[in-house]
Amino acid sequence: MIYRELGNTGLEVSEIGMGCEGFSEKNCENAKILLDSAEQFGINYFDLYTSDPKIRTAVGDALEGRRDKFIIQGHICSVWKNGQYKRSRQIEEVKAGFEELLTQLHTDYIDVGMIHYVDSMEDLEKICQGPVMEYALELKKNGKIRHIGLSSHNPEVALKAVKSGQVEVLMFSINPCYDLQPATEDVEELWNEKNYSRPLVNIDAKRQELYETCQRQGVGITVMKAFGGGDLLDASISPARKSLTVAQCLHYALTRPGVATVLAGAHSLEQLEESLSYETASEAEKDYALTFAAFPNISWKGHCMYCSHCAPCAKKIDVALVTKFLNLARAQGEIPETVREHYEVLEHHAGECIQCGACETRCPFEVSIMENMKQARELFGK
Repeated sequence: MIYRELGNTGLEVSEIGMGCEGFSEKNCENAKILLDSAEQFGINYFDLYTSDPKIRTAVGDALEGRRDKFIIQGHICSVWKNGQYKRSRQIEEVKAGFEELLTQLHTDYIDVGMIHYVDSMEDLEKICQGPVMEYALELKKNGKIRHIGLSSHNPEVALKAVKSGQVEVLMFSINPCYDLQPATEDVEELWNEKNYSRPLVNIDAKRQELYETCQRQGVGITVMKAFGGGDLLDASISPARKSLTVAQCLHYALTRPGVATVLAGAHSLEQLEESLSYETASEAEKDYALTFAAFPNISWKGHCMYCSHCAPCAKKIDVALVTKFLNLARAQGEIPETVREHYEVLEHHAGECIQCGACETRCPFEVSIMENMKQARELFGK
């Protein structure tokens, strides 16, 4: 298992994490089965958004004696009322729901307290300027949560939350279809078939800005919806009308700036093991570029997807990484110190490019790589 830094939190998290969808299977017996397997294979991060007391209790029982083996992303504002899940901003409900979470998990702290499901600007303002954020800060001060997170499907809302400086971890929906869609407060628009019937070109600018801002500010991204609820794995229902593999979906998410871990949904041990097989997959099995290039009605022409099809470089330049640093600097309008430091330690730099053009002949997305290398040399000075 490969581990990554979760932004600036100081936490080292497995790049393959777990969602909680499968915990309820087999009358919640799956919670222990999946957590046993997670520990065995080195998964140390999981999300628990559900407020269902049966699931939470099953997870708590499964964690008995090994709480320190896992980093838990638990949700604030996800409550259980009248026998069903509810997203609440009523502070008394929110407080009671979080205290119940601690009790049900048999723990006195949650590693990442995730403010649950914020998709509208109005809701974000209410949270940031009201009692919910005050409560989250109080929980952190008292050690009941270690870090404050926020979950969203709306890049404009998420970007504003990240720029506020109050959020240390962002849970966000990332996959190659959702990334084409503009910001919306209606999450159902992300998988609305009509939105994929027209020609779509390149990643939405706000989404790109969000990922680059998270990378720059040290806000770790934990990815949900990497498989689009499973739709992307089946050509008959995929918005792209092409099927992707599990490894391709995971690789796409894990190559976005700022991403630390993908919360892979698994309803069975077999599904979890399929996601875990990413760790031993070949580069060819992970490669998504040629499949993306064949999507009908969708084009990434001119946009670097960090797929590394441009390699090998005659001068051994890591073209994809240089381009990623160039894009991060462009987005800021200056060179952030952390970006400069990471560029400096590269073994080979853009200034070594001999403009042979071999990389451009291999790029599936017709990126102007030689021009990018020129601009990187001018920007970074070598």
